[in-house]
Amino acid sequence: MRPAHVALAVLVTAVWGVNFTVIEVGLGHFPPLLFSALRFLVAALPAVFLVGRPKVAWKWIVSVGLALGVAKFGLLFVGMSAGMPAGLSSLVLQIQAVFTAVVAFAVLGERPSRVRLLGMLVALAGIGTAAVEEGAAGPLGAFALVVAAAACWGVSNVLTRRAAPPDALNFMVWVSTVPVLPLLALSLLVEGPSRDREALAALDWQGAGTVVYVAWVTTVFGFGAWGWLLRRHPASTVAPFSLLVPVFGMSSAALFLGEGVTPARWCAAALLVGGVALASLPSRRGRGRGAGRRTERGAKDETERWAEGETERETEGETERETEGETERGAVDETERGTRTPAVTPIR
Repeated sequence: MRPAHVALAVLVTAVWGVNFTVIEVGLGHFPPLLFSALRFLVAALPAVFLVGRPKVAWKWIVSVGLALGVAKFGLLFVGMSAGMPAGLSSLVLQIQAVFTAVVAFAVLGERPSRVRLLGMLVALAGIGTAAVEEGAAGPLGAFALVVAAAACWGVSNVLTRRAAPPDALNFMVWVSTVPVLPLLALSLLVEGPSRDREALAALDWQGAGTVVYVAWVTTVFGFGAWGWLLRRHPASTVAPFSLLVPVFGMSSAALFLGEGVTPARWCAAALLVGGVALASLPSRRGRGRGAGRRTERGAKDETERWAEGETERETEGETERETEGETERGAVDETERGTRTPAVTPIR
């Protein structure tokens, strides 16, 4: 990758990491479900009128919108509102890589390699360490909500893989249109109309700024830039940068929110990030199959080129023979016409 592209990848992960601190600030202004609904509303408008029509089927847009927008972000915002620290949330969500592998195995039949299984076990050990530390210091129920959000993220990853959107920004903007009404309905039912009205009536510049950041900076810019990088570099080159998200998440939470990072949390971070890194490695089996397919395609192409060459040579030979034959016949006819005496002498 070019240095400018590396800088862009790091910038996107920094934006996503700081996003957890911004969410924590925004939850001081809005109820969690209303905040999540506003995030997607502002992300969708007016961008939906600028990105063009959807480039995948609506069934994928709706299914990803429900799994990612309603379930994942709804659970994340509620969990953080219930007391889950911002920095730890950015770390625990990375377990989505394990859930993605499990769902891909169950739905797509993708068998994880031994290295990937080892990575999943290491990441789960990190989650267990974080759970013990959080259970002793904070609400374990909020921790469970964020883990459930990571599971929903894994489901949305598999759905997105099936959708295979050619334009990540176009896809994300249209996905953002789906969660708005369900989240607003849930907010009215769970949080109550009066609480929502009070939050909107008390809106100030800080509250509006948090909505703009999580909508336009995190969603529109973040996913747009990430998709731009993926169109120019292999996913195996770009994806590892996402491991920087919890680094920026925990650092920004410690810097701006004063969240402490205990030795147990550092241990959990090392296990989780290391496990996710192992689980994200491409399997040798997959590379071997790909290499085999490339070899087979190369042999096939070589055979086809050889056959085409033989056909061309045969055609050229046939053409030459026909030309020679025509020439010989033409010469014979010309000779015969020259030796034959005409029956009648033409009048001059």
